[in-house]
Amino acid sequence: MGFFKKQKIKRNNEGFIDIEVKDLLDWNQPHGDGCIASDMITKEGWKVGYMYRDEPSSLYLDSGWRFFKGDEDEEYSQDASCHHIFKLNTMCNYDSDITAYLHLPIGTCLIRINEYEFIQDDGSKPIYMQKQKR
Repeated sequence: MGFFKKQKIKRNNEGFIDIEVKDLLDWNQPHGDGCIASDMITKEGWKVGYMYRDEPSSLYLDSGWRFFKGDEDEEYSQDASCHHIFKLNTMCNYDSDITAYLHLPIGTCLIRINEYEFIQDDGSKPIYMQKQKR
């Protein structure tokens, strides 16, 4: 039975999946490198399925990027306790597939269509959802 033993995900004190953060991103944009991510990614272990770049907030050093699993309902999305602010580099360590798209302009809205690829969301394709491999 040991062959099929489920690997336990390590978490920090706040319930976030404990990851090693390496320098994966060179970011020197004028607004900053903050972003908002759904707990579905950072606590539940899903890959980013939906990402968009909004106007950066003036309240903190914000890139404007927002990251979601892709099927969060309105109630979940409106609950501020289900989202947290991270540095973009930290999010790249949760899901490195997003790195190639981060220099796209404000107004960009992308969905994941397979294990590694995102496309502009025009509403015609479903979001590909996948758990992170840890």
